[in-house]
Amino acid sequence: MYSEQNLTAMIVPFYLGKKSDLEGRKIQQMWAWDFEKLECAHDYIQWLFPIAEKSHFNSHAPVVDENIIQAFRENPHLQKNLLQSFSVMLYFYGLAISRDEQSKVVVEKSKNYPDRKQEWVNMFNHNYLRITRILKCLIAFGLIQEAQAFYECLQKIYQEDSDQIGGETFQYWTDAVNSA
Repeated sequence: MYSEQNLTAMIVPFYLGKKSDLEGRKIQQMWAWDFEKLECAHDYIQWLFPIAEKSHFNSHAPVVDENIIQAFRENPHLQKNLLQSFSVMLYFYGLAISRDEQSKVVVEKSKNYPDRKQEWVNMFNHNYLRITRILKCLIAFGLIQEAQAFYECLQKIYQEDSDQIGGETFQYWTDAVNSA
């Protein structure tokens, strides 16, 4: 059995592509998963987007501490890989990240959004919890602009589909972004 400290110590080597998670999966493998695998596997999101809170759904999920947070904030390779994880999940949701003319980070719907929306924009979808985790992770690890851009896109989606997302879910997203 792995202790919380052992799991925490595994995050940076996992994120650098040097070690696997508890299931023997490397980060590069997760990045290559198809939509079905990303939807149906439920124990990877805590590795791609670790946070300081224990998971209520995965007792073997890593939990970050101040040392891990500092490592991610200071190491460009860790930040680059976190951005790759973020891009993978955005693509899964039918979204894309870019920069506008003023070099501001923007997250927008991509051309596959109408198809992808059907998979996650519906009442009580587990992806809403994943999105909260992603926002918290981005904020904690210093990717504030990316988190804010994602949140702004989610605001627009919520305005269109508030009946499917719900006010409580949107409040969790708001709280996650405002935790900076």
